[in-house]
Amino acid sequence: MRIPLSNRLKIWFNVYVKVFTNSPFLVCMDLARSQEEIIDPKYLWIGPDGRNLEGQMYVNLTETGKLMVMGFKESMSGAYTCTLSHKIIEAMTQEEREVVEVYKFMVYAYREADHAYQVFVRYATEECELPANSQFFEELKKTVNNIISDLTCHIIESSYKCHSFKKPKQGLGHQLFVSFQVNPFAPGWVEVCHQVPYDCEDATNTRVQEAKDRIGEFFKKQAYALKHEFQTAPTIHYVDNSFSATHIDSCRPGFGKNDLTHKNCASCCVVCDPGTYSPNNDVTCQICARPRVKKYGARSC
Repeated sequence: MRIPLSNRLKIWFNVYVKVFTNSPFLVCMDLARSQEEIIDPKYLWIGPDGRNLEGQMYVNLTETGKLMVMGFKESMSGAYTCTLSHKIIEAMTQEEREVVEVYKFMVYAYREADHAYQVFVRYATEECELPANSQFFEELKKTVNNIISDLTCHIIESSYKCHSFKKPKQGLGHQLFVSFQVNPFAPGWVEVCHQVPYDCEDATNTRVQEAKDRIGEFFKKQAYALKHEFQTAPTIHYVDNSFSATHIDSCRPGFGKNDLTHKNCASCCVVCDPGTYSPNNDVTCQICARPRVKKYGARSC
């Protein structure tokens, strides 16, 4: 004897897949169910577009109901739903009862954040109105850019200000407060990325890390030279231990960070949800004024 459908469960999971990689296997049952014997299981996987995933070229679907999505792209993000139906047979009466359980996976594409560094450094100078200050600053920019140019990195948003200050038991002093950003997207970076399989955040972040380290070594050598090679300090000279570098993250267009919505991938640049967009390298997906956008990873509304 067969008794119709008994109960229906809905269980949600969030899954994050790095772009151009394969997803982990999505299992069409929870942990408790996986420890039990299942009689006559049947699995039905439906993708974000509402289509049956069986037979699709971009998925690996096993006979035990496990799903892998291959070569994941931002457009593949969305709800993947599996319906598991199986039977429970009563031992005493041999009555069959069909049970249906629904498991929903919200699968999001993500990228690693692109790294940059904000650098701060100080130079002592004779006076703030010294004409050589601006000339020195321009030469400093050229020198730093030359140090890192082979890494397809460059400095951007560079500036300096001169400040006067009075130290205890000393006269009035003047220093140039220099700041600039070490950026990994110098001309030619796209061609370099084309040499890397799939995506190149890891390679880009490695390059900008090396650029930051080279710049730090450059200033370290200046401090050494002032102590050991100069009897009299130059008119404009590096202030020892003034170098600092602050880590800055950015996301590619169509991606952003949200440590509330995506707390399990808080450091990731996650694909923007439908109704939101990111047109640039900010870390925030903006809400569309008129949410016509229904796709993931929008760069405009």
